[in-house]
Amino acid sequence: TLITITVTGPDPVQAADVANALGASLKAVVEQLETPNGADISPVRVERVKDALPPLTPSSPNVPLNLALGALVGLAIGIGAAVLRAVLDTRIRTPRDVEQVTDRPLIGAIAFDPKAKERPLIVHADPLSPRAESFRAMRTNLQFLETDEGRASYVITSSLPSEGKSTTAINLAIALADAGKRVALLDTDLRKPKVAEYLGIEGGAGLTDVLIGRARLADVMLPWGNRSLYVLPAGKIPPNPSELLGSKSMHQLLEALERDVDIVLCDAPPLLPVTDAAILANATSGAILVVSAGRTNRHQLSGAVDALNTAGAHIAGVAMTMVPTRGPDSYAYGYGYGSYGYGYVQDKPARKAKKTKAPKSAPAPATVRTSAAAAAPQPARAVAPAARTATAEPVRSIPASADQPRPAEAPQGSGLTIDDIVRQAGGASTAPGRNDPLP
Repeated sequence: TLITITVTGPDPVQAADVANALGASLKAVVEQLETPNGADISPVRVERVKDALPPLTPSSPNVPLNLALGALVGLAIGIGAAVLRAVLDTRIRTPRDVEQVTDRPLIGAIAFDPKAKERPLIVHADPLSPRAESFRAMRTNLQFLETDEGRASYVITSSLPSEGKSTTAINLAIALADAGKRVALLDTDLRKPKVAEYLGIEGGAGLTDVLIGRARLADVMLPWGNRSLYVLPAGKIPPNPSELLGSKSMHQLLEALERDVDIVLCDAPPLLPVTDAAILANATSGAILVVSAGRTNRHQLSGAVDALNTAGAHIAGVAMTMVPTRGPDSYAYGYGYGSYGYGYVQDKPARKAKKTKAPKSAPAPATVRTSAAAAAPQPARAVAPAARTATAEPVRSIPASADQPRPAEAPQGSGLTIDDIVRQAGGASTAPGRNDPLP
């Protein structure tokens, strides 16, 4: 039988001496214990085979083994955490997550802007920013959506509040107007209206007053900025917003606007808390569902899609907002051109050249020639007038240029138009047709 004695200690020499001493003492103890009474020789013989030598390297810690074990354990924990996140985290982060809920096309991905609250109208405030460019890309995709019978009216809604539906509707309307489209923006959120606040216009009277017959459309529909954009605020908050949005007057108003402008955008309440957006979407050519990346989960988006399908509304497309610009969840095709090496750079004014002193010239001769005519003073340059700020002015109806002919009267039985609404209210019929040239 081979007995191995191991001694562990901070000093290798001391550990070797202790091991050798234990071996020698063990031999003496075994001979003493195993020698029978009356005998001089023990039947058990113990011999030391090999002396303990001080080791050259420490026995512990084993750094390579510990590193290998740590790497394997860390890899297992990382894989487990990733699988657990994929199973438990159901938030919408990428377009692939949207495709798992609905087959409707993704028409826009709006980049996240940490200063969005300071400048919500990014297309107007900073048209060269990547976020403004993402709205123009959304405008382009919107023009290729299929609409029924040439209608172009959309309800912009979301699953929950604070997903960016109002700013999306306003910036999209501005982008469409910049492209030469005649746009009518309606604030149909009769519970928490925001359009008038964002645009800085008077919102005391608006859609509610028109639907109940308390105000004329010509008096409450306002132009905004130097664009062909016309805004109808929400007006006073009614006690029955769902009934007003589903009324016959609302349907007639939408039909009239669809004939007289190129596109109608309606900012509607979220779908899950109330049913207003689903009711209104059934009366338009489709709904654009706004989804906040990293906030809305798949169950909420699925509930919004089911609410629209139950109401018989058509989902025109999905628009993602607050899309991260960095990291694995970023959407490279939805915003800007920074990652492709080129972008919008404003021209910087040239630096002023340093003034250098002219060398002293020799004194002029006493006799000089004089000019026959005195030099006329140069007139000061005319300063260009400052650009007009985006302010709202009340109008009688959607205006047209004075030199443009008035459109032909709509045939009887085809429904009310803006001209009919204004005429019945006692105003002048000056609204141009949809196919008339832009003002």
